[in-house]
Amino acid sequence: MEELQKKHRQEQKDLQSRITQKKKSATKKTRKGVSNECSELERQLKERHEQELSALTGQENPESDGVFPAEDTEESSPQDTSKDIDDSLSSLSVSTLAVPNGHAKKPNRQKARLARRAAEQETAAEQAQKEAADLPNLRKQELKAMREAYTTRGLKEHDIRPDGHCLYAAVADQLEDAELGLKPKIEITTIQDDSKSTPKSVGYKTPRQVAAEYISQNPDDFMPFLEEPLDGYVKTIRDTGEWGGHLEILALAKAYGVDINVLRGDGQVDKIECGSDNAPAQLWLAYYRHSFGLGEHYNSLRGAH
Repeated sequence: MEELQKKHRQEQKDLQSRITQKKKSATKKTRKGVSNECSELERQLKERHEQELSALTGQENPESDGVFPAEDTEESSPQDTSKDIDDSLSSLSVSTLAVPNGHAKKPNRQKARLARRAAEQETAAEQAQKEAADLPNLRKQELKAMREAYTTRGLKEHDIRPDGHCLYAAVADQLEDAELGLKPKIEITTIQDDSKSTPKSVGYKTPRQVAAEYISQNPDDFMPFLEEPLDGYVKTIRDTGEWGGHLEILALAKAYGVDINVLRGDGQVDKIECGSDNAPAQLWLAYYRHSFGLGEHYNSLRGAH
């Protein structure tokens, strides 16, 4: 029994460590799936542990048709339970039908198992919390790396409201800061006329619509990377507050004829090029993954034009 409990504690510890890492590395789009996966892993481990404990307990404490003293109503440890069984069996002299008033009870082995299991799970949870506390502070590391990169590259961060529009608002701020305006270089027929908007008001709307229209007009460039129908994807970009990502940045770079440089939390730069040979303008965005409560976030970086 002791060896099995030790094995179970180690497996619970390993699982909690895996779950902690999975949840910390999940993005907003994968968070629900990761959470479901973690719940299923916990359920499977719990079920297997119950089966193993049940099998082992059944071998060590076989069921008996005997009768046990009615006054033994308190929960007992495995050692006390075994002693009670031996004492009751040795003093048994009548059948179950002969017990007066039918008040005799069997030892509460199930409660004892549940108590042991709860204690083991609590220990495993405490260990997982301790391990999580020992993990590096990813937010602190990310902020430090970004600040150093800003200094090295001569960039100044311009804060953008952290919501689903942040990518488009950051691009709008970059376009305005570079005096390029929000009107794209390609023909957009269905865009609303808010080209005079600023990032401080609703400037994100134009880049959002431009990205949607460019993807819609160039389906072959984007469909291989989509997990849903193109029309639904475009509608989500245009009509909701869904976060934008690499595909939307590519669409914006192409539509506005600019190169977009994305400075990541590890100090590396992802350069999304428009494909022009005419020395396109360079836009700079900061991409955060760990520093904001809602998850991924883009800020505008000025001073690099």
